[in-house]
Amino acid sequence: MSATLWQPASGCGAHCRDGGFRRAGAVTVAVRVTVLWAVLLLGLLPAGLLGGAALRTLSRAILAALGVRTVWRGPRPRPGSLLVANHVSWLDVVALGASLPAAPVAKHDVAAWPGIGGTARRAGAIFIDRTRPRALPGTVAEVAAALRAGRSVALFPEGTTFCGPDQGRFRPALFQAAIDAGAPVVPVSIGYDSTEASFVAADTLWESVRRVARVRRLTVTLVAAPAMRPAPGADRRALARAAQASLGGAGYRLAA
Repeated sequence: MSATLWQPASGCGAHCRDGGFRRAGAVTVAVRVTVLWAVLLLGLLPAGLLGGAALRTLSRAILAALGVRTVWRGPRPRPGSLLVANHVSWLDVVALGASLPAAPVAKHDVAAWPGIGGTARRAGAIFIDRTRPRALPGTVAEVAAALRAGRSVALFPEGTTFCGPDQGRFRPALFQAAIDAGAPVVPVSIGYDSTEASFVAADTLWESVRRVARVRRLTVTLVAAPAMRPAPGADRRALARAAQASLGGAGYRLAA
């Protein structure tokens, strides 16, 4: 497998954002950003040290600071499930973390983000280096071990963010971990009611934060499909295709 094939690329960019949203006032935006910084300064270390409920509290506080509402629909996954979702924004990780306990699989450079990387590592995040395909078997084994231990793991198999209606192919490699561990796979569709949530192309995290803060009211809807239970020796490629098909057209959809 070449490094080029292993690093998915998205053709999404600024054209994905249609500008059709109600803007928050300048004072509201300033307050949201200020409160967000306060939440991060006060909450990152305790959340990283305590994990569990503290991490969910931090995730909920981040969303509340930015004026983001979450809606969960469908069955709640049992512990030890592999959660697989489409990927639109960095907010996806926060919304999942606010909804249920799950260790995220994150790209390796997140580990270097100031404050966030250290917290993620202490909280049990599993880092994947897409520039080193030979490291993949070790990552698969790490995910499988977490699942066997009864910890849920959240995975974004597209490998990068896509702008809603346009989706990337679910990469099958890490589905092998669920097969090896005998763990259920739970597809979760993530949809936003504003295209301002997209985090694509040359976006920086700070630019995205400011865009989200400018939306008067943003809702992210997470819809869990019924769990898929792979048989021993199942084909990971077929499992990935079935999981993606169960999501339908996730991404930007009107959230109630």
